[in-house]
Amino acid sequence: MKELQEFSKTYQKNMNWEIKNGSYETTKTSLLNNYMLLTTEVAEIAEELRKAFNLANTFINEGMDEEQAFEIAKDSIKKELGKELADCLAYITKFANYFNIDLEESFYAKMNEIKNRKNKDVSIIKK
Repeated sequence: MKELQEFSKTYQKNMNWEIKNGSYETTKTSLLNNYMLLTTEVAEIAEELRKAFNLANTFINEGMDEEQAFEIAKDSIKKELGKELADCLAYITKFANYFNIDLEESFYAKMNEIKNRKNKDVSIIKK
């Protein structure tokens, strides 16, 4: 993850896509703009999932087995979904780099925090 963040920092600098520093207003505007771009990319992930569910439902309505239908649908969105996830990761690393956050360290710390919570959400999977 450290290599990814370093690559991202250099890449964004070379492309002039860094979060702008300067006055408070300039920085605030840049942060908000990048936040909006991130949320747009997250919405594009939802759109890819919607496409997969719609395609799976079409196949199921045509008589295909649910598992097979969903596997085909997942495969059909894999490439585009990967692009959208990469876009999100680019914005996330941009924010992390701006605030000098080590994403790898933060990720593992957060997973440990969740693991040790007393009031964990429990999901029940019915088969």
